[in-house]
Amino acid sequence: MDSGFKKNKEHLLDLRRQRDLIDIGYLIIKKNLALRFDTTHKKTVRLHISGSPTPEYSLATGFAANITGNIAFYLSHDESANISSILFSPTYTQKKQIIAPIQPAIWTKNNDYYIYGDWRFLKYPEKTFGLGGYTLPSDTTQLDYYYVRISQFFLRKIVKNLYAGIGYQLDNHWNIRQLNVPPGKITAFDSYGFSKSSVSSGVAFNVLYDTRRNSINPEGGFYGNMVFRQNLVVLGSDQNWESLLIDVRKYFRLSENSENILGIWSYNWLTISGNPPYLDLPSNGWDTYSNTGRGYVQSRYRSKNMVDLEAEYRFGILNNGLLGGVVFANAQSYSEISNNRFEVIEPAIGAGIRIKFNKFSRTNVCIDYAIGKNGSNGIFTNLGEVF
Repeated sequence: MDSGFKKNKEHLLDLRRQRDLIDIGYLIIKKNLALRFDTTHKKTVRLHISGSPTPEYSLATGFAANITGNIAFYLSHDESANISSILFSPTYTQKKQIIAPIQPAIWTKNNDYYIYGDWRFLKYPEKTFGLGGYTLPSDTTQLDYYYVRISQFFLRKIVKNLYAGIGYQLDNHWNIRQLNVPPGKITAFDSYGFSKSSVSSGVAFNVLYDTRRNSINPEGGFYGNMVFRQNLVVLGSDQNWESLLIDVRKYFRLSENSENILGIWSYNWLTISGNPPYLDLPSNGWDTYSNTGRGYVQSRYRSKNMVDLEAEYRFGILNNGLLGGVVFANAQSYSEISNNRFEVIEPAIGAGIRIKFNKFSRTNVCIDYAIGKNGSNGIFTNLGEVF
Protein backbone atom coordinates (compact mmCIF):
# COMPACT_ATOMS: atom_id res chain seq x y z
CA MET A 1 0.00 0.00 0.00
CA ASP A 2 1.33 3.46 -0.94
CA SER A 3 2.62 5.24 2.20
CA GLY A 4 0.94 8.51 1.21
CA PHE A 5 -2.42 6.78 0.72
CA LYS A 6 -2.00 4.95 4.04
CA LYS A 7 -1.14 8.17 5.85
CA ASN A 8 -4.15 9.98 4.35
CA LYS A 9 -6.45 7.09 5.30
CA GLU A 10 -5.20 7.16 8.90
CA HIS A 11 -5.71 10.92 8.97
CA LEU A 12 -9.32 10.60 7.78
CA LEU A 13 -10.02 7.90 10.39
CA ASP A 14 -8.65 10.21 13.08
CA LEU A 15 -10.85 13.06 11.83
CA ARG A 16 -13.90 10.79 12.04
CA ARG A 17 -13.14 10.22 15.74
CA GLN A 18 -12.82 13.95 16.43
CA ARG A 19 -15.63 16.41 17.08
CA ASP A 20 -15.94 20.13 16.35
CA LEU A 21 -18.64 22.78 16.57
CA ILE A 22 -19.79 22.04 13.04
CA ASP A 23 -20.35 18.40 14.05
CA ILE A 24 -22.39 19.61 17.02
CA GLY A 25 -24.52 21.68 14.66
CA TYR A 26 -25.05 18.64 12.40
CA LEU A 27 -26.12 16.56 15.40
CA ILE A 28 -28.56 19.22 16.63
CA ILE A 29 -30.32 19.35 13.26
CA LYS A 30 -30.01 15.54 12.95
CA LYS A 31 -27.88 15.67 9.83
CA ASN A 32 -25.58 12.77 8.92
CA LEU A 33 -21.97 13.56 9.90
CA ALA A 34 -20.72 11.37 7.05
CA LEU A 35 -21.89 14.04 4.62
CA ARG A 36 -19.00 16.25 5.72
CA PHE A 37 -16.53 13.61 4.62
CA ASP A 38 -18.37 12.88 1.39
CA THR A 39 -18.38 16.57 0.47
CA THR A 40 -14.80 17.01 1.55
CA HIS A 41 -13.70 13.96 -0.44
CA LYS A 42 -15.26 15.33 -3.62
CA LYS A 43 -13.23 18.49 -3.11
CA THR A 44 -10.08 16.44 -2.45
CA VAL A 45 -9.92 17.76 1.11
CA ARG A 46 -8.92 21.20 -0.19
CA LEU A 47 -11.46 23.79 0.98
CA HIS A 48 -12.54 24.31 4.60
CA ILE A 49 -14.74 27.23 5.62
CA SER A 50 -15.22 28.37 9.21
CA GLY A 51 -17.45 31.29 10.04
CA SER A 52 -20.25 32.55 12.20
CA PRO A 53 -21.65 35.65 13.90
CA THR A 54 -19.70 35.94 17.14
CA PRO A 55 -20.20 38.04 20.28
CA GLU A 56 -16.87 39.23 21.69
CA TYR A 57 -15.44 41.20 24.58
CA SER A 58 -12.02 42.77 24.99
CA LEU A 59 -10.46 45.60 26.96
CA ALA A 60 -10.03 47.69 23.82
CA THR A 61 -13.50 47.24 22.38
CA GLY A 62 -15.90 46.35 25.20
CA PHE A 63 -18.65 44.06 23.93
CA ALA A 64 -18.60 43.60 20.17
CA ALA A 65 -20.58 41.86 17.46
CA ASN A 66 -18.82 40.52 14.42
CA ILE A 67 -18.94 38.00 11.63
CA THR A 68 -15.72 36.02 11.83
CA GLY A 69 -14.73 33.92 8.85
CA ASN A 70 -11.75 31.79 7.96
CA ILE A 71 -11.35 30.12 4.56
CA ALA A 72 -8.59 27.49 4.58
CA PHE A 73 -7.53 25.64 1.43
CA TYR A 74 -4.71 23.92 -0.45
CA LEU A 75 -3.50 24.96 -3.90
CA SER A 76 -1.56 21.71 -4.34
CA HIS A 77 -2.16 17.98 -3.85
CA ASP A 78 1.40 17.55 -2.62
CA GLU A 79 1.64 16.16 0.93
CA SER A 80 4.14 18.90 1.82
CA ALA A 81 1.79 21.69 0.67
CA ASN A 82 1.18 24.44 3.23
CA ILE A 83 -2.39 25.38 4.01
CA SER A 84 -3.52 28.78 2.73
CA SER A 85 -6.07 30.93 4.51
CA ILE A 86 -8.09 34.12 4.24
CA LEU A 87 -9.29 35.64 7.50
CA PHE A 88 -11.98 38.31 7.62
CA SER A 89 -13.75 39.70 10.65
CA PRO A 90 -15.89 42.86 10.26
CA THR A 91 -16.76 44.13 13.74
CA TYR A 92 -18.82 46.83 15.44
CA THR A 93 -18.15 47.44 19.12
CA GLN A 94 -19.72 48.85 22.26
CA LYS A 95 -17.26 51.75 22.01
CA LYS A 96 -18.58 52.64 18.53
CA GLN A 97 -15.51 51.29 16.79
CA ILE A 98 -15.66 49.89 13.27
CA ILE A 99 -13.02 47.27 12.45
CA ALA A 100 -12.86 45.63 9.02
CA PRO A 101 -9.77 43.48 8.39
CA ILE A 102 -8.98 41.08 5.54
CA GLN A 103 -5.80 39.03 6.00
CA PRO A 104 -4.82 36.62 3.19
CA ALA A 105 -1.96 34.12 3.47
CA ILE A 106 -1.64 32.21 0.19
CA TRP A 107 0.83 29.42 -0.66
CA THR A 108 0.98 28.60 -4.38
CA LYS A 109 1.62 25.18 -5.94
CA ASN A 110 4.67 23.42 -4.50
CA ASN A 111 4.97 26.30 -2.00
CA ASP A 112 6.94 28.21 -4.65
CA TYR A 113 5.42 31.58 -3.75
CA TYR A 114 3.95 33.01 -0.57
CA ILE A 115 1.58 35.97 -0.90
CA TYR A 116 0.31 37.53 2.30
CA GLY A 117 -1.23 40.79 3.41
CA ASP A 118 -3.01 42.82 6.03
CA TRP A 119 -5.75 45.10 4.70
CA ARG A 120 -7.94 46.93 7.20
CA PHE A 121 -10.19 49.93 7.78
CA LEU A 122 -10.85 51.27 11.27
CA LYS A 123 -12.97 54.02 12.75
CA TYR A 124 -11.31 53.78 16.14
CA PRO A 125 -11.93 55.64 19.39
CA GLU A 126 -9.33 54.33 21.87
CA LYS A 127 -7.11 55.31 24.77
CA THR A 128 -3.41 56.06 24.69
CA PHE A 129 -1.19 56.18 27.78
CA GLY A 130 1.98 57.96 26.73
CA LEU A 131 5.44 56.69 25.83
CA GLY A 132 7.85 54.25 27.47
CA GLY A 133 7.51 51.75 30.28
CA TYR A 134 6.87 54.04 33.26
CA THR A 135 3.38 55.16 32.25
CA LEU A 136 0.41 54.52 34.57
CA PRO A 137 -3.26 53.77 33.85
CA SER A 138 -4.04 57.30 35.08
CA ASP A 139 -1.97 58.76 32.20
CA THR A 140 -4.73 57.98 29.72
CA THR A 141 -5.78 60.26 26.88
CA GLN A 142 -8.86 59.49 24.76
CA LEU A 143 -8.27 59.48 21.00
CA ASP A 144 -10.52 59.13 17.98
CA TYR A 145 -9.39 58.65 14.38
CA TYR A 146 -9.87 56.90 11.04
CA TYR A 147 -7.25 54.46 9.83
CA VAL A 148 -6.46 52.51 6.67
CA ARG A 149 -3.67 49.96 6.57
CA ILE A 150 -2.47 48.35 3.34
CA SER A 151 0.30 45.81 3.72
CA GLN A 152 1.03 43.37 0.88
CA PHE A 153 4.01 41.08 0.33
CA PHE A 154 5.13 38.78 -2.48
CA LEU A 155 7.78 36.22 -1.55
CA ARG A 156 9.57 33.62 -3.67
CA LYS A 157 11.13 30.40 -2.47
CA ILE A 158 14.93 30.49 -2.44
CA VAL A 159 15.47 27.00 -1.04
CA LYS A 160 13.12 24.73 0.88
CA ASN A 161 11.25 26.74 3.60
CA LEU A 162 13.29 29.91 2.91
CA TYR A 163 11.64 32.84 1.12
CA ALA A 164 12.56 36.38 0.22
CA GLY A 165 10.66 39.18 -1.44
CA ILE A 166 9.34 42.69 -1.41
CA GLY A 167 6.19 44.45 -0.30
CA TYR A 168 4.43 47.76 0.10
CA GLN A 169 3.10 49.13 3.40
CA LEU A 170 0.81 52.10 3.98
CA ASP A 171 -0.49 53.41 7.31
CA ASN A 172 -2.85 56.35 6.85
CA HIS A 173 -4.50 58.03 9.86
CA TRP A 174 -6.80 61.02 9.52
CA ASN A 175 -9.25 63.14 11.52
CA ILE A 176 -7.14 62.40 14.61
CA ARG A 177 -8.59 64.04 17.73
CA GLN A 178 -7.63 64.12 21.40
CA LEU A 179 -10.83 64.18 23.43
CA ASN A 180 -11.63 65.74 26.80
CA VAL A 181 -8.11 67.10 27.39
CA PRO A 182 -8.18 69.71 30.18
CA PRO A 183 -7.17 73.24 29.04
CA GLY A 184 -3.44 73.77 29.34
CA LYS A 185 -2.55 70.09 29.71
CA ILE A 186 0.31 68.91 27.49
CA THR A 187 -0.20 65.24 26.61
CA ALA A 188 2.51 62.78 25.58
CA PHE A 189 1.06 62.99 22.06
CA ASP A 190 1.49 66.80 22.11
CA SER A 191 5.08 66.49 23.33
CA TYR A 192 5.97 63.95 20.66
CA GLY A 193 4.31 65.98 17.91
CA PHE A 194 0.53 65.98 17.60
CA SER A 195 -0.93 66.12 14.09
CA LYS A 196 -4.50 65.74 12.83
CA SER A 197 -3.31 63.28 10.19
CA SER A 198 -0.30 61.12 9.40
CA VAL A 199 0.84 59.01 6.46
CA SER A 200 3.59 56.40 6.45
CA SER A 201 4.20 54.89 3.03
CA GLY A 202 7.12 52.73 2.07
CA VAL A 203 8.67 49.67 0.51
CA ALA A 204 9.59 46.70 2.65
CA PHE A 205 12.02 43.83 2.21
CA ASN A 206 11.10 40.49 3.72
CA VAL A 207 13.02 37.29 4.54
CA LEU A 208 10.95 34.37 5.83
CA TYR A 209 11.85 30.88 7.06
CA ASP A 210 8.80 28.74 7.82
CA THR A 211 8.64 24.99 8.43
CA ARG A 212 5.03 24.97 9.72
CA ARG A 213 2.45 23.12 7.65
CA ASN A 214 -0.51 24.84 9.27
CA SER A 215 -0.20 28.48 10.36
CA ILE A 216 -3.74 28.52 11.80
CA ASN A 217 -2.82 25.96 14.49
CA PRO A 218 0.81 24.79 14.21
CA GLU A 219 1.54 21.22 15.28
CA GLY A 220 5.29 21.88 15.30
CA GLY A 221 7.99 23.62 13.32
CA PHE A 222 9.73 26.99 13.24
CA TYR A 223 8.78 30.41 11.92
CA GLY A 224 11.18 33.31 11.47
CA ASN A 225 10.21 36.54 9.71
CA MET A 226 12.30 39.69 9.26
CA VAL A 227 10.87 42.81 7.63
CA PHE A 228 12.88 45.96 6.92
CA ARG A 229 10.60 48.88 6.07
CA GLN A 230 11.75 52.13 4.46
CA ASN A 231 9.16 54.91 4.48
CA LEU A 232 9.86 57.55 1.87
CA VAL A 233 8.50 61.04 1.21
CA VAL A 234 8.63 60.30 -2.54
CA LEU A 235 6.07 57.52 -1.94
CA GLY A 236 3.72 59.81 -0.03
CA SER A 237 5.09 59.41 3.50
CA ASP A 238 5.05 62.49 5.73
CA GLN A 239 8.72 61.88 6.48
CA ASN A 240 11.52 59.39 5.91
CA TRP A 241 11.93 56.75 8.61
CA GLU A 242 12.95 53.11 8.84
CA SER A 243 11.90 50.16 10.98
CA LEU A 244 12.84 46.52 11.50
CA LEU A 245 10.46 43.77 12.56
CA ILE A 246 11.80 40.42 13.81
CA ASP A 247 9.14 37.78 14.51
CA VAL A 248 10.34 34.33 15.67
CA ARG A 249 8.19 31.35 16.76
CA LYS A 250 9.10 27.79 17.72
CA TYR A 251 6.76 24.91 18.52
CA PHE A 252 7.76 21.86 20.55
CA ARG A 253 5.82 18.61 20.86
CA LEU A 254 7.01 17.43 24.25
CA SER A 255 6.01 13.79 23.76
CA GLU A 256 5.54 11.57 20.71
CA ASN A 257 2.44 10.14 22.37
CA SER A 258 0.79 13.52 22.92
CA GLU A 259 -0.42 16.35 20.70
CA ASN A 260 0.27 18.91 23.45
CA ILE A 261 2.42 21.78 22.21
CA LEU A 262 4.75 24.30 23.85
CA GLY A 263 4.99 27.46 21.76
CA ILE A 264 7.57 30.24 22.15
CA TRP A 265 7.09 33.64 20.46
CA SER A 266 9.54 36.54 20.24
CA TYR A 267 8.19 39.71 18.62
CA ASN A 268 10.58 42.64 18.24
CA TRP A 269 9.57 45.91 16.55
CA LEU A 270 12.38 48.45 16.28
CA THR A 271 12.81 51.95 14.87
CA ILE A 272 16.10 52.10 12.96
CA SER A 273 16.10 55.78 11.98
CA GLY A 274 13.84 58.81 11.91
CA ASN A 275 10.71 59.54 13.91
CA PRO A 276 7.57 57.54 13.08
CA PRO A 277 4.22 59.30 13.57
CA TYR A 278 2.85 58.74 17.07
CA LEU A 279 0.19 56.22 15.98
CA ASP A 280 2.76 54.25 13.93
CA LEU A 281 5.12 53.75 16.85
CA PRO A 282 5.52 50.16 18.10
CA SER A 283 2.70 49.33 20.52
CA ASN A 284 1.15 46.24 22.09
CA GLY A 285 -1.79 44.71 20.25
CA TRP A 286 -0.84 46.25 16.90
CA ASP A 287 0.76 43.19 15.32
CA THR A 288 -1.09 41.70 12.33
CA TYR A 289 -3.62 39.77 14.42
CA SER A 290 -3.65 42.15 17.43
CA ASN A 291 -2.31 39.49 19.81
CA THR A 292 0.84 40.79 21.51
CA GLY A 293 0.66 41.63 25.19
CA ARG A 294 -2.39 39.69 26.38
CA GLY A 295 -3.16 41.10 29.83
CA TYR A 296 -3.06 44.73 28.68
CA VAL A 297 -5.48 46.84 26.68
CA GLN A 298 -4.36 47.52 23.11
CA SER A 299 -2.05 50.60 22.95
CA ARG A 300 -1.31 50.41 26.69
CA TYR A 301 2.42 50.75 25.95
CA ARG A 302 4.07 52.61 23.07
CA SER A 303 7.53 53.81 22.13
CA LYS A 304 10.16 53.74 19.39
CA ASN A 305 11.25 50.20 20.23
CA MET A 306 9.37 47.19 21.54
CA VAL A 307 10.51 43.69 22.53
CA ASP A 308 8.02 41.00 23.50
CA LEU A 309 8.51 37.37 24.60
CA GLU A 310 5.61 34.96 25.05
CA ALA A 311 5.25 31.26 25.91
CA GLU A 312 2.12 29.12 25.73
CA TYR A 313 1.44 25.48 26.60
CA ARG A 314 -1.47 23.98 24.65
CA PHE A 315 -3.10 20.77 25.84
CA GLY A 316 -6.12 18.63 25.11
CA ILE A 317 -8.99 18.21 27.59
CA LEU A 318 -11.45 15.95 25.77
CA ASN A 319 -10.27 12.86 23.87
CA ASN A 320 -12.44 13.79 20.90
CA GLY A 321 -10.53 17.04 20.43
CA LEU A 322 -13.53 19.31 20.92
CA LEU A 323 -12.13 21.05 24.01
CA GLY A 324 -8.59 22.01 24.94
CA GLY A 325 -6.80 24.48 27.17
CA VAL A 326 -3.76 26.74 27.39
CA VAL A 327 -1.64 28.44 30.02
CA PHE A 328 0.64 31.29 29.00
CA ALA A 329 2.95 34.07 30.12
CA ASN A 330 4.44 37.09 28.40
CA ALA A 331 6.81 39.95 29.09
CA GLN A 332 7.19 43.20 27.13
CA SER A 333 9.59 46.10 27.32
CA TYR A 334 9.56 49.52 25.62
CA SER A 335 12.48 51.88 25.18
CA GLU A 336 12.43 55.23 26.95
CA ILE A 337 12.20 58.21 24.61
CA SER A 338 14.80 60.16 26.60
CA ASN A 339 17.64 57.64 26.36
CA ASN A 340 16.43 54.82 24.05
CA ARG A 341 17.07 52.25 26.80
CA PHE A 342 14.84 49.40 27.94
CA GLU A 343 14.31 49.95 31.68
CA VAL A 344 10.96 48.40 32.62
CA ILE A 345 9.43 44.95 32.04
CA GLU A 346 5.67 44.57 31.71
CA PRO A 347 4.73 40.93 32.57
CA ALA A 348 1.41 39.08 32.33
CA ILE A 349 0.09 35.56 32.86
CA GLY A 350 -3.11 33.81 31.88
CA ALA A 351 -5.07 30.74 30.89
CA GLY A 352 -7.75 29.92 28.37
CA ILE A 353 -9.87 27.36 26.62
CA ARG A 354 -9.85 26.14 23.02
CA ILE A 355 -13.04 24.96 21.30
CA LYS A 356 -12.56 23.14 18.01
CA PHE A 357 -14.46 25.04 15.34
CA ASN A 358 -13.29 23.14 12.25
CA LYS A 359 -11.33 19.89 12.68
CA PHE A 360 -10.23 19.77 9.02
CA SER A 361 -8.31 23.08 9.22
CA ARG A 362 -7.66 22.68 12.99
CA THR A 363 -9.29 26.08 13.59
CA ASN A 364 -10.06 26.78 17.25
CA VAL A 365 -12.19 29.37 18.98
CA CYS A 366 -9.77 30.82 21.54
CA ILE A 367 -10.96 32.46 24.76
CA ASP A 368 -8.23 33.65 27.16
CA TYR A 369 -8.14 35.52 30.44
CA ALA A 370 -4.90 37.35 31.30
CA ILE A 371 -3.62 39.42 34.22
CA GLY A 372 -0.95 42.11 33.93
CA LYS A 373 0.46 44.56 36.46
CA ASN A 374 -1.19 47.62 38.04
CA GLY A 375 -4.53 45.81 38.08
CA SER A 376 -4.66 45.25 34.33
CA ASN A 377 -6.69 42.19 33.28
CA GLY A 378 -9.16 41.11 30.64
CA ILE A 379 -10.61 38.60 28.23
CA PHE A 380 -8.99 38.09 24.81
CA THR A 381 -10.60 36.15 21.95
CA ASN A 382 -9.44 34.79 18.58
CA LEU A 383 -10.49 32.49 15.76
CA GLY A 384 -7.25 30.57 15.28
CA GLU A 385 -4.31 30.35 17.66
CA VAL A 386 -2.70 33.47 19.09
CA PHE A 387 0.62 32.57 17.42
